[in-house]
Amino acid sequence: MAPNDAATTAPSEPESVGGRMSSEDMVATRPLLSSPAPSPSASAAPVQESIEELDRRYAPYARRDAYGPMGLGPVGAVEAFRLAFAAVVLVPLRVVAGMLVLVVYYLVCRVCTLRVEEEREGGEWDGYARLEGWRREGVLRCGRALARAMLFVFGFYWIPEYDCRFPDAEDGHADQSKEMERPGAIVSNHVSYVDILYHMSASFPSFVAKRSVARLPLVGLISKCLGCIFVQRESKTSDFKGVSGAVTERIQRAYQQKNAPMMLLFPEGTTTNGDYLLPFKTGAFIAKSPVQPVILRYPYKRFNPAWESMSGARHVFLLLCQFVNYLEVIHLPVYYPSEQEKNDPKLYANNVRKLMAVEGNLILSDLGLAEKRVYHAALNGNSLPRVLHQKDD
Repeated sequence: MAPNDAATTAPSEPESVGGRMSSEDMVATRPLLSSPAPSPSASAAPVQESIEELDRRYAPYARRDAYGPMGLGPVGAVEAFRLAFAAVVLVPLRVVAGMLVLVVYYLVCRVCTLRVEEEREGGEWDGYARLEGWRREGVLRCGRALARAMLFVFGFYWIPEYDCRFPDAEDGHADQSKEMERPGAIVSNHVSYVDILYHMSASFPSFVAKRSVARLPLVGLISKCLGCIFVQRESKTSDFKGVSGAVTERIQRAYQQKNAPMMLLFPEGTTTNGDYLLPFKTGAFIAKSPVQPVILRYPYKRFNPAWESMSGARHVFLLLCQFVNYLEVIHLPVYYPSEQEKNDPKLYANNVRKLMAVEGNLILSDLGLAEKRVYHAALNGNSLPRVLHQKDD
């Protein structure tokens, strides 16, 4: 069975996954935070209860590892000793090694872009997306190798990868399974900034980044060599295409030109704790081109590498403190949209999402970025009833 047929003819499986989510994440009838001030003797119980209810209501963003919400939960003596030892020995070594990898790749990019001017098209800077010949090969090969080296520095020593093939792909749909058309985009679930490092090491795609990233030391030049689309949402120029237009154009170019870098897109628009799949935005599917679905899973024992509910600095510190981190990757077959899906990007996006949920054993959730902000506001001690009221309005 072809990927698009699998998603459209077997909706029962994703629905069962989604059903499991709804019963688990049902909103409690009791208020999340009690309005009367608790007595000193009973102050601990309501706080713990409110956090538990928050985690149930906003399950896709809740951390359930040994470090608790926001990475600030109490840890035992053994875990505290591990953190102290890693902070003194492991973290400094990894920071130095990571900086060395970054500087080496920056120098490679600097050499490969000598006497090359940045390209500007349609009001947006393309960076060095169209490098050719030895320049492109140098940026590509070194980029993939050094991205894998950076993953090794972060503790991802081995990464199992699985190619998912549908059992009946050769029965009745052999022609489609043998199509050699190149996908225009890679669509992936989003769990952590580590996702980008993996995709760089595997296929070296381009992605969307804020305009400010292009001005950062070291990282700015590297992002330009990746062919990132730099967006500035407040731009008012007449030739500004907008994010959607720039992404669509780049996907179509990658689909039609073999040497053009593919786009990497996270259709959820934000990260989760790795167990859920949020609604997909349609930006990756407007171009009507085939897409390559990829599913990332981060098995863990103590620390969940998902970047949720904590600052970037604390997350990097805890990630570097782990002696070993784990990542598993599932590559689904290239998804070729039907004519109906080409004419309806929302249908196309929903079918790919359902397929990824089934094959990756992910739970479908209807929550989005707005609910995530409410959850984070509550964890940070902001007025939850006021935030919820604004959300409802």
